[in-house]
Amino acid sequence: MTDRLAAGDTAPDFTLATADGGEVTLSDLRGRHVVVYFYPAAATPGCTTQACDFRDALASLQGAGYTVLGVSPDPVEKLARFAADESLTFPLLSDPDRTVLEAYGAYGEKKNYGKTVVGVIRSTVVVAPDGSVELAQYNVRAKGHVAKLRRDLGIDAA
Repeated sequence: MTDRLAAGDTAPDFTLATADGGEVTLSDLRGRHVVVYFYPAAATPGCTTQACDFRDALASLQGAGYTVLGVSPDPVEKLARFAADESLTFPLLSDPDRTVLEAYGAYGEKKNYGKTVVGVIRSTVVVAPDGSVELAQYNVRAKGHVAKLRRDLGIDAA
């Protein structure tokens, strides 16, 4: 099982393809707070709920200086459809070989309906402007997670 990150750890750098055909490199975002959230599969009920919650809270997150990135193992084409269907305006990143998911401890054994399975662990890591981990949350719930994250970060509702 992959080790999980904790506050104070150095956030692993990465470059991933985006749904809109570009790419994002984490180290290019130094100087900003970055919310990197990991989700199992685009266009599934829980992942759609979570993505739409981030979309709806994006103005307040950005207003507080946070950039939001969503990461899943989905191919770019599926992410592009998901972003268009749900009007998502933050980058969705494709990690098909799960390298970044594993580096962040967001892939491994988890419980799913009482069974132990291996897959994407719904997680959120907040990266501080210096590239260190500010906050790491694992096994988060899709519904209500963004509201809890905003409370944890001290960000008021917009």
